[in-house]
Amino acid sequence: MATIERFVGRAAAERVEIIAFPECCISGYWHLRKLSRGQMVEIAEPVPDGPAARRLSALSKQHGMTIGAGLVELGAGGELFNSFFVAMPDGRWACHRKLHVFVSEFLSPGDAYTVFDTPHGCRVGVLICYDNNLVENARITALAGAEILLAPHQTGGCRSGSPCAMGPIDVGLWNDRERNPGAIAAEFQGDKGRGWLMRWLPARAHDNGMFLVFANGVGQDDDEVRTGNAMVIDCYGRIVKESKAIGDDLVVADLDASLRERCTGARWIKARRPELYQPLAVRTGREMDTRAVRFEYEAK
Repeated sequence: MATIERFVGRAAAERVEIIAFPECCISGYWHLRKLSRGQMVEIAEPVPDGPAARRLSALSKQHGMTIGAGLVELGAGGELFNSFFVAMPDGRWACHRKLHVFVSEFLSPGDAYTVFDTPHGCRVGVLICYDNNLVENARITALAGAEILLAPHQTGGCRSGSPCAMGPIDVGLWNDRERNPGAIAAEFQGDKGRGWLMRWLPARAHDNGMFLVFANGVGQDDDEVRTGNAMVIDCYGRIVKESKAIGDDLVVADLDASLRERCTGARWIKARRPELYQPLAVRTGREMDTRAVRFEYEAK
């Protein structure tokens, strides 16, 4: 929370209206896989009445800024969710529950999309990390009117079931970053970090006519290393501003709403033929729970 408050203060000095922090930045992320259900409950909190959510709401009101940050949510029935809480300065709030969870067997997947109006005159959607990997999720969010997509992540440097997607980064390179910054920078900008993102992330913005705000963890996350690469992408899939820092960083960009009027993705959506898309809502039999998939990769 101290880090969040520090960055909100910096953002306020630059007249930022909307700020997004990474997935599970309040609770921590990769260590969750080691926790028992009881330990998970101890670090979880209800929204909007939990301590972190209340503090985010107070910061939002203080600075006139919409603030989103990731935490473990404790549901009314005792369920646990990987959630992204968004506080708005007029007292409104939104909370997205990750649709495709896998870091812990005790996390329940969300079952709804999250799109909402803000006091800043724009409509915002949220998809957490793996949610963004599935094109259907981004399209449905756009169809619900989202102009800006907040995409909080904990990614890069991940062990993956695919030989061509990311891969682990030696924690020693992170620990040696001050003496040898070039080595860890190469990993962050290479296929384990930015290179992997560039194969698909801009397409979510371009194909759906949305601006995309990518917030990601950076540095050691238990036995993995997150690659940062925070960036803002416009509705044509172009990077407006990005971070190449080896550490915490703040990326600030102005979004030109007029670009959406004739952008490619917005025009493509108008050409849709929904009567052809019924197969998208039919199970193929090849679907797998993301929790089982990830734990299988970990076992290997």
